[in-house]
Amino acid sequence: MALSKTQEAFLTKVRAVGNSELGVALDDAIRCYLVGIIASDLGVNEKFPELEGELPDFFGKRQLSELQVKKVDFLPLFERLTTLEADADAYFYCLATLHKARLKYERILRAQPVPTVEQVGPRGLLQFGSLSATALTALLLWRKWIYDIDNRAAQETGYVFEPVIAHAIGGVSVGAKNSPVKRQGTGTGRQVDCVRESDKRAYEFKLRVTIAASGQGRWGEELNFPEDARKSGYTPVLVVLDSTPNPKLKDLCDAFTKQGGESYVGEQAWKHLNDKAGNTMSRFLDKYVLAPLKELLDQAPEGPEYLPDLTLKMQKGRLLMVVGDETLEIGREPKEQLASAPDPLPSDVENHIPTP
Repeated sequence: MALSKTQEAFLTKVRAVGNSELGVALDDAIRCYLVGIIASDLGVNEKFPELEGELPDFFGKRQLSELQVKKVDFLPLFERLTTLEADADAYFYCLATLHKARLKYERILRAQPVPTVEQVGPRGLLQFGSLSATALTALLLWRKWIYDIDNRAAQETGYVFEPVIAHAIGGVSVGAKNSPVKRQGTGTGRQVDCVRESDKRAYEFKLRVTIAASGQGRWGEELNFPEDARKSGYTPVLVVLDSTPNPKLKDLCDAFTKQGGESYVGEQAWKHLNDKAGNTMSRFLDKYVLAPLKELLDQAPEGPEYLPDLTLKMQKGRLLMVVGDETLEIGREPKEQLASAPDPLPSDVENHIPTP
């Protein structure tokens, strides 16, 4: 069966390395593994006798480089999968996009250089004398390195989180340049987490809404979104995955309701996403988005006094992160040319997910 243009675009996208020097291309062995995982998720394993044996879990303690199935042709597997299950191509694309992001972040952890004293030295004036110069310098370097890898995590998550959810429910994430939702008064476009043209909905996705505002300008932007969406011809929809109540969450929900929009929080948020995703893609959302996030939220310490001990060791050729009684070991191949403080993720990042 010949692939559609949309499917060809999917495969071209997941094969591409991208613009970053740490970008990842998914070769046939990796893509065969992903087909095998999807076949298992959808209960059609018996249709793929080439994929013998139990495959490693997608979320597991194996090295990501081990998640492969070698010496099997990918295209026949993919074509067979798409004929067996509706939306299997979208499932594959979303899972492949998530896997690429995880592989890239693993490379970032391996390559992110330790900052230099020249970068952080002046900050030591704020605590100089509280520790020896040797200890304070080490603290400054560790603190900056942790900030850098967390900043990179936020950046890479921004490239994958909203677009994957958007695609799973039949929409697309759009940047400001090409956005159909315009700011009132200026006519300029605004970034939207998900636009569904089929029912003219414009979505705002949030993991949670906290009491602390990120800044009055930013908060004002969020409160203005539902009006901008409505006046642009779209029903504004707020989806907040965590139901922890606070006044700002209520204010935001009220802003959407005032503009004839919809708000879904906690369990209702997941139910809404699953309803829009349909049978196949709801399985993807449940297993690869809902389940991991729910477990993280459920297992979060009740307060800072309950945080387990953290030990970091940077050795030649490896990094050890010891959290409580668990150890994460990461091979190190520092790249000195890698920016130690990447630019923050722009608010209008364009999503390049191909659409039908």
